Amino acid sequence: MTERFTGSFTQQEPIPDEAIEAALAVLQHGRLHRYNLAPGEVGETALLEQEFAEMTGAKYCLAVASGGYAMATALRAVGVKPGDKVLSNAFTLAPVPGAIASVGAVPVFVGVSEGLTIDLDDLAAKADKADVLLLSHMRGHICDMDRLMAICEAAGVTVIEDCAHTMGAAWKGVPSGRHGAIGCYSCQTYKHVNSGEGGLLVTDDEELAAKAVMLSGSYMLFERHLAAPGPEVFERVKYETPNISGRMDNLRAAILRPQLRALESQVERWNERYQVLEAGLSGTPGLTVIERPEAERYVGSSIQFLLLDWPAEDVREALRRCAARGVELKWFGAAEPVAFTSRYDSWRYAPSEPMPVSDRVLAGIVDMRVPLTFSLEDCAVIARIIRSEIGAVWQSLTD
Repeated sequence: MTERFTGSFTQQEPIPDEAIEAALAVLQHGRLHRYNLAPGEVGETALLEQEFAEMTGAKYCLAVASGGYAMATALRAVGVKPGDKVLSNAFTLAPVPGAIASVGAVPVFVGVSEGLTIDLDDLAAKADKADVLLLSHMRGHICDMDRLMAICEAAGVTVIEDCAHTMGAAWKGVPSGRHGAIGCYSCQTYKHVNSGEGGLLVTDDEELAAKAVMLSGSYMLFERHLAAPGPEVFERVKYETPNISGRMDNLRAAILRPQLRALESQVERWNERYQVLEAGLSGTPGLTVIERPEAERYVGSSIQFLLLDWPAEDVREALRRCAARGVELKWFGAAEPVAFTSRYDSWRYAPSEPMPVSDRVLAGIVDMRVPLTFSLEDCAVIARIIRSEIGAVWQSLTD
């Protein structure tokens, strides 16, 4: 009998009971706004910031409305102005170039390697074209951060890390987001902690932290933050930093705090599932599994593989066959954006030049979510289906 997968690729696990109880407490007292506090009360948002700073080893943390808002705030805080150029990945999701465009800046796209990380040779060649790199750890793949930082430091390039897919990940033991000047994280439903929407920003730089707090809309209530610089730092920036309101609220913070405490065990569960899928796909004719560097501690909340140099119609046929058996795969090689998949030449607000080497990689990238609602056996079934259908199309190509 032909196997078919019947699970959902978009169904998340329930919010933990502890988080539901914390959310109900906020709803019952009604003080959702982060600065609306009872006498002597410390708000959920301030506590979340303090706890996330401790978790990442950062001096300062700010909770905001989304990961995209965190990136735009980071760009403003480091001084990016309208018309400035900002280096960024050609392989990423639309909120990354969107954050650059939102501050009036212009992306300069850097290529993608077959490991799905930023092409460091291309970065070295383009490092003199901008003063800032917005680095996307796209789909949880972390490049050689030692080499990247050496390139950027030599060129005077400030690094902002987009860690939407790497909360809980690390490079040589250093948490993702802690190499550059600022790390930005997402708490959107499909990320590693779930508040529907939400974001976090970390830094060790007191002036960047103070500017970010002011940008988020602190209304001179910055003393109510637990993971922010002292008042003397705000005195230097408070009159010259605009309010671009994007605060997180106490309800979302209450939901997130218990999830952060469970993150380590969740990472282990994701990686168990990823490893079952990886083992099941390895050796499939025509399919390239992405090798993970030994120095990388990844979070396997999604998995990617390459169908390098396949004709587009055959990629579409392979994905159609998998979908007919219940396995939803996304393809970054499509000519038009579909759902969340798009590529550097899709974003017509951002000028770009053809990148033939990267285009070859992008044309072959296939992507799949790995929600924790999947069991290990589910993952084994999915791998068998993909292996069977990819193999069947590959056989027809080689006959």
